[in-house]
Amino acid sequence: MKQNLHPNYQPVVFMDTNSGYKFLSGSTKKSNETIEWEDGNTYPLLKVEVSSDTHPFYTGRQKFGNRDGRAEQFKKKYNMK
Repeated sequence: MKQNLHPNYQPVVFMDTNSGYKFLSGSTKKSNETIEWEDGNTYPLLKVEVSSDTHPFYTGRQKFGNRDGRAEQFKKKYNMK
């Protein structure tokens, strides 16, 4: 096998920025931020906007369920009928 062909696969902590939920997994992504995990080791921290903790498919609830469409929002904003 060729050397230095594949990126470095390492354990990282993913954090959902909406809920604060964290989980340890593996990734080739790099990060300048680190966090101390429950096992006492320090891992790179990768922040994500959606995880299984906040995604509607897993939670069963919609984030913007009662939101109007773009045209309705525009009409409300400018008091049009």
